Amino acid sequence: MKKIIFKGCGTAIATPFNENGVNFEEFGKLIENQIQNKVDSIIVCGTTGEASTMTTKEKEETMKFAIKKVNKRIPVIAGTGANCTATAIEMTKFAEEVGVDAVLVVTPYYNKTTQEGLVAHYEAIASETTLPIIVYSVPSRTGVNILPDTCKKLSKIPNIVAIKEASGNISQIAEIADLCGDDLYIYSGNDDQTIPILSLGGIGVISVLSNIVPEYTHNMVQNYFDGNIEKSREMQLKSLKLIKALFSEVNPIPVKEALNILGYNYGKPRLPLIPMTKSKKEILIEEMKNFGILK
Repeated sequence: MKKIIFKGCGTAIATPFNENGVNFEEFGKLIENQIQNKVDSIIVCGTTGEASTMTTKEKEETMKFAIKKVNKRIPVIAGTGANCTATAIEMTKFAEEVGVDAVLVVTPYYNKTTQEGLVAHYEAIASETTLPIIVYSVPSRTGVNILPDTCKKLSKIPNIVAIKEASGNISQIAEIADLCGDDLYIYSGNDDQTIPILSLGGIGVISVLSNIVPEYTHNMVQNYFDGNIEKSREMQLKSLKLIKALFSEVNPIPVKEALNILGYNYGKPRLPLIPMTKSKKEILIEEMKNFGILK
């Protein structure tokens, strides 16, 4: 059995920007809010954090800030993936040096690779770090799917401990669970599939939703683990319309808008992402009201 980095709700936290770069004052406020509202982990510099438009220096500063702010209260996981294996290794080494608890490594994108190439890519990264690694499969963004047989091979690498599964394919996730067991823990990468994936043996979610309703998302997962299955199911179903609004445009456009609506100074997403359209924003506000987080 491999080490569990966290069990429950990990927040794929959004990054606030201003004219000077990362707005660390607002970032710190959201991190503190997350911890006070029971999230089980913070994931920085991921998709929701807009890592693809952050400079290397910004990513490094963001990791260091998060580690200091969290101060070992919950695990800090850093996104260190790249479509260049050498770059991913370099960023992973930095993350280890500054004290993150684990890394999240997305599949190579644009240049893509074969299934054999995926194994070679992750083997190369794993050999250069002692950190636990969560592999991240999100084919809608990368054009690359980690197939179950490949997961089985990756699960044999000692410090590859989990997968963030965002393929949306429940049948595939079930097959991964069957093939890998406790050699590869599964985190849901889609908020609307959290409870279904837990029912297949998943140990948590890496969530966008929890940016704005952290305690609710934590409680939904915790209810499942506590055996309150019907309650967790009800909470999952209640959250679906809000989740749909949060993904009505490309993530993290809507969640950054939601954070602004809630009073954070989270600014705009960076180009090529643009602010939320008026019509979609109106729907988001309506669903936030219906959910009870806005009056």
